[in-house]
Amino acid sequence: MAGQWLQWVRGVVTVHIRGGQPERLVNRALEGGLELSSIRWTSGGKLEFELSVGDFFRLRPFLKETGCRAHVVKREGMPFWLVRFEKRKFFAIGIGLFFVGIYLLSSLVWSIEVKGNVKLTEEQILTAAKKEGIFPMQWSFKLKDKDLLSKELVTDLPGTTWVGVEKKGTRIVIQVVESTEAERAELQNPRHLVASNDAVITEIYTEKGRPVVKKNMKVKKGQTLISGTIGGGAYTQSVVAKGKVRGLVWYEFNVASPLTQEVKVYTGEKKTKWYAVIGSRALQVSGYGKNPFDTSENVLVEEQATWRGLKLPFGRLKKTIMEVRTDERELTEEEAKNNGMLQAKADVMLKAGNDAVILKEIVLHEKTDNGKVYMKVLFEVEQSIVEEMPLVQMQGE
Repeated sequence: MAGQWLQWVRGVVTVHIRGGQPERLVNRALEGGLELSSIRWTSGGKLEFELSVGDFFRLRPFLKETGCRAHVVKREGMPFWLVRFEKRKFFAIGIGLFFVGIYLLSSLVWSIEVKGNVKLTEEQILTAAKKEGIFPMQWSFKLKDKDLLSKELVTDLPGTTWVGVEKKGTRIVIQVVESTEAERAELQNPRHLVASNDAVITEIYTEKGRPVVKKNMKVKKGQTLISGTIGGGAYTQSVVAKGKVRGLVWYEFNVASPLTQEVKVYTGEKKTKWYAVIGSRALQVSGYGKNPFDTSENVLVEEQATWRGLKLPFGRLKKTIMEVRTDERELTEEEAKNNGMLQAKADVMLKAGNDAVILKEIVLHEKTDNGKVYMKVLFEVEQSIVEEMPLVQMQGE
């Protein structure tokens, strides 16, 4: 987009080459640094190509060298457009004001983005920024030096260790780094660690307390794994038991998986709407009318205008409304079983925890009836089986 815009500003001419050595002319011109495009032979046997106005005047020595003659057949771009309207002074003034307006708009701050804040609210940061002259519709050249703004914002925002201010086109990004305080350890009452499920112990690690079970032992739900009572007699002491205990747990699931599956299909029918975007506002310019489809999905593509690498605060938005329909797909029994198994595994992980590992899956019973596959599945899972229990609630220790 930027290349086409620049080409239009410079002006482009299309020429036909007659006589001489056309192929040698193209080679010599390219070697001489001229930019030729759309090089082709016409149906009349003439060589045709496009080049900028400046390169057209640089082409003359190569024409003499190769004995060719150039005939301009088409002129495009701003230079010719200005010549055509040279008598319309007010129009030319309006065009000049338009470009001045673009420059002025690109010199404004249109939006402010805040990143990195956790404890501080965005409103607090924007209020402090406004105090230092950072706010929407502010002139960029009125902003203070970045380092000075950073120091002043750190002073204005208690609890921050660094605040960075960066200008990206018409947008200001404020990056906040908040100071961290050491987390205070919560006061905990003495406790035991007990089994959350019936299981077979596969791993036990005691950080604090007294282990009362060993690896490969069977335990019942609620049975003490690591006791919070240590010592004996007069030296008995109650502590907060800490440790890690994992074990094998078995889950039984009844699965019913249908032999049909709903799938989303794009029909190929679509409607396109275009919008002119200025700042955060969008004005529709084409594709008026209601959505003609019963079911559809929207695909949005935004293009922001640029000038010399600078993002301008306007552009265009393409909204494509695509018609979709829902079809039913017939599944094989194997596909239905796999779908049901995947859902059952997800339910297992939800119950057992993210650190659980499914070791085995055994289908105990299977049948197909009324358009569904029914299964009874047993899962063997290794998982954490630790559960806390306050020491005062334990009896018989």
